[in-house]
Amino acid sequence: MTDNPLQRLDALELVKLGKSAITVGGLGAGIVIVIAALLAARLAAAGLRRLRARAADSGPSLYVVEKLTTYGLVLVGLLAGLSTMGIDLTSLTVFAGAVGVGVGLGLQGVIKDFASGVSLVFERLIAVGDFVELSNGARGVVHEIGPRATRIRTNDATDVIVPNSVLVNDQVVNWTLRNTTRRIRVPFVTAFGVDKELVREAVLKAARSVPFTSADDAVRRTQVWLVGYGEHALKFELIVWPTVEAVRRPAAIFAAYTWAIDDALREAGIEIPYPQRDVRLRGLFGEEGEDARAALRLEPRAARKARGKAATHVSQNDAADELGREDPDEAPPPRPGQGAG
Repeated sequence: MTDNPLQRLDALELVKLGKSAITVGGLGAGIVIVIAALLAARLAAAGLRRLRARAADSGPSLYVVEKLTTYGLVLVGLLAGLSTMGIDLTSLTVFAGAVGVGVGLGLQGVIKDFASGVSLVFERLIAVGDFVELSNGARGVVHEIGPRATRIRTNDATDVIVPNSVLVNDQVVNWTLRNTTRRIRVPFVTAFGVDKELVREAVLKAARSVPFTSADDAVRRTQVWLVGYGEHALKFELIVWPTVEAVRRPAAIFAAYTWAIDDALREAGIEIPYPQRDVRLRGLFGEEGEDARAALRLEPRAARKARGKAATHVSQNDAADELGREDPDEAPPPRPGQGAG
């Protein structure tokens, strides 16, 4: 009986490893299994990505499932392919250990990033869809956590590739970790001598007119603080809680509030200072202080007396109210004359 040439080719030995021999047929079958596993992993990942896009609330959990499924199919396919080729995996234990030491020494960075990526996937302190800020100032939305690096898309539509070990070992600010809003501070200045209460009312009105400002409640309130004295101006800060969606655009938030504050100050007639220097006369014609100004007719004496008799106006100090509670999430204490309810 004549032998089948295809059977002889299938049984042709290519490499012999100890008691195991790799044949042409085994090599072909192993390659087919590995390719099939890779295709199955890609199809599974694509299906889970589509499902994740539809289920926004379960996105982070589905991302973990996607990565586990992809890595699992590839690993199982690789082991099955090696076994089908005729390689005795148990006989490669010592060889694999030696290779592992060499690879570990030569690819420490890659292995470190891979282990960090697995840690990110399971800990979920940083998940796909979170808005993060790195220690170097880069900010953006996490779009993908890969085996070695994480892809972050900035608000300028640029992709920043960050090694996973950087996200694990360095300080990272996750603005949307618990999907809650965050308090921001918008600085602005006014001229010396302005009515602080007028500044407060104008800026609060402007902040509340911005559409992405969260409504005040017992815990989170929009406030205006006087924080210091500059060389030419009073320094204020608008303390505001934007919505969760707006938190992802910090640069736009500051620009929008700054624009609204500038409009409000101009509309209220509040002076925005420019660099200037005051010259004070301590003595003139035997007069000092305000009397010297009156001697120069810089201010009528009657107006000066009327201003001196004006009632002292007590303005509301938001920063002082804030000091009445230690926990930022604690409701502020009631003001004098205001009931607890």
